[in-house]
Amino acid sequence: MKREEVKYLYGLIGYPLSHSFSKGYFAKKFEKEGIQDSYYEAFPIDSIEKLPELIEQNPNLVGLNVTIPYKEQILPYLKDLGKGAAAIGAVNTVLIKEEGWLGYNSDIYGFGTSLARALEKQSLTIEHALILGTGGAAKAVEYALEQAGISATYVSRRSGKGILTYDELSQSILDKYKLIVNTTPLGMSPNVDSFPNIPYHYIGQNHLCFDLVYNPEATLFLQKAQQQGANILNGLEMLHLQAEKSWEIWTTN
Repeated sequence: MKREEVKYLYGLIGYPLSHSFSKGYFAKKFEKEGIQDSYYEAFPIDSIEKLPELIEQNPNLVGLNVTIPYKEQILPYLKDLGKGAAAIGAVNTVLIKEEGWLGYNSDIYGFGTSLARALEKQSLTIEHALILGTGGAAKAVEYALEQAGISATYVSRRSGKGILTYDELSQSILDKYKLIVNTTPLGMSPNVDSFPNIPYHYIGQNHLCFDLVYNPEATLFLQKAQQQGANILNGLEMLHLQAEKSWEIWTTN
């Protein structure tokens, strides 16, 4: 069935969208669950200013996922924000209603739930985390960590208030921070030879390294951490969880 023929149209906006996990995921979900009145499409728009036109041209569009670079740029177009999205200033799920567009962040749920499962499975207790990167995904990670009672510190190429640089990462820091979360695109296909420049030789079996990247399954960041005995986790389960949370937002509000 074509997207113009269905009652409910959902989609993903971002740029570029060379590979859309979401479109394939929801196509399989609709087929498996016998959902015949819905369709999911990828919409690569090269400017957030084209969003109103996109929605006007697709009157059956009721929900959107939002990815790089629009998680923060979309905020001025929204009537209201969910609690998590308002707290971090980043949106990855939009509910489209006649009275206005509502913004949510399902990355918080996806990351938090995936992390909790991993910590329980691996019997790890973690109090401090390093977040590699400072973008919209990093803010969702920080919020989820705060909810879990884990204090977080950002790591970036540029120094700033409360931010460590990669050059400042020492053995004493990595001895304290047992969770390392990569929120940067380093290592993502097709640039599989890139990785965050951290001192991997200070990582050990009491560390958990979590990469939000899921393609490839094991980035160089995860491979290098695993070689030092660390526990590793990629972003695939998080992606599934946030997709299901988005579906819940679209269909129950």
